[in-house]
Amino acid sequence: MNSPKPEEIWLVKFPFSDLTSAKLRPSLILAIHREEVIILGIFSKIPTGALQNSWVLIEDNHPQFASTGLKKTSLIRADKIATVSKSVFKRKLGHLSTDLLAQVQKAVKVSLNII
Repeated sequence: MNSPKPEEIWLVKFPFSDLTSAKLRPSLILAIHREEVIILGIFSKIPTGALQNSWVLIEDNHPQFASTGLKKTSLIRADKIATVSKSVFKRKLGHLSTDLLAQVQKAVKVSLNII
């Protein structure tokens, strides 16, 4: 298996916030520190109404959508951050385009109250 790299999207056993279980879901790699990886959850269920400032919508009509490896319009939630072992990574799906990555970086700052 290839090692995950920042800006890539991988299928990962993403932990629930109460740590009782995990669900296989796409995740964006933010950073790697030795054997631990900081990831953001990606969700296909899009809520109706306005999106939060800490969320980034990846629409299936985006010019670089195919490079993400996602199957349908999805939401990167910068408020769903996890630090996980490389052992929970299943397979690489794709990568995020530069313009979407810039949106994610801003959303992370919002989520962490940095801006």
